[in-house]
Amino acid sequence: MIWYITRRILQLIPLVLGITFMSFAIMKLAPGDYLSTMRQNPDISPETIARLSADFGLDKPWLVQYLIWIKNAFHGDFGYSFTYKMPVFQLIGSYAGATLLLSLTSLLFSYCVALPMGIYAATHKNGLIDRIASVLAAAGIALPGFFVAILALMFAESTGWFPVAGMESNNYSSLSAVGKVLDVGKHLILPTLVLGTRGVASIMRMMRGNLLDVLSENYILAARARGMSERVVIIKHAARSAINPLITMFGGDLGGLLAGAALVENVMAWPGLGRLLLASVQSKDLYVAMGSFIMGAGMLIVGNLIADVLLAVTDPRIKFS
Repeated sequence: MIWYITRRILQLIPLVLGITFMSFAIMKLAPGDYLSTMRQNPDISPETIARLSADFGLDKPWLVQYLIWIKNAFHGDFGYSFTYKMPVFQLIGSYAGATLLLSLTSLLFSYCVALPMGIYAATHKNGLIDRIASVLAAAGIALPGFFVAILALMFAESTGWFPVAGMESNNYSSLSAVGKVLDVGKHLILPTLVLGTRGVASIMRMMRGNLLDVLSENYILAARARGMSERVVIIKHAARSAINPLITMFGGDLGGLLAGAALVENVMAWPGLGRLLLASVQSKDLYVAMGSFIMGAGMLIVGNLIADVLLAVTDPRIKFS
């Protein structure tokens, strides 16, 4: 397993280089840069603009800027934020925790809710619960994330059951350690439900379909013929085979959460990496955007690696070699 993981990590180096190169090129294709707004201000002299351009390295060709940036990135220096006036690594670190917390809780919520629902719907095909779950799943996939977030905010505002926005209450600093955890948890409920809704819908539908296919296999019929209880047949044999495609989905789900979190974080004022990424792209804060892209790519890469390892562990047909 160690050699397998090492080999996969080595194979990811050119992938990361390709992602960063394309991201940097796309950012530079956009007209203007961070100093464009300053150039329109008559109170700022051209000499000041030229000095800032040289300090930020914006006076060099974009390819040279990329090579300098990637060289520094390999040494742990991801650049300096034009907007926040601080190192990018430090800035992203202060936002990444909130996004990782939201992403992991949403992913955990999605799988913990969707898997039992999918199993129950498959084993009660065409029943009332199955039909209701199918309708709700279709609605969850069809509704845009930002629209669900707005509905959640309206619900929170009208009932007062949940905080409307943010990650912490105004009196957070005066709370005890347990109180701080509970306060963050209370603020986390609505964003988790909103971000996890689409995941629950898609995972439930896939689990239901996979399990229905597995239940028609000959080895399932043979297990029933040998007198095994239906619970053992479903949980031990059928569900184990049906869940393998969902493990493969896990990597994409983990990386895709960052894109979904960007919309949810902006609507619900969650202080995470998605808001930072959107703000940096709008202000053309180049190095912050690049750091955020690497963070998203890292989540996708780590998710796929974990999924491959879990798939090799759960499926005896797959070998680490």
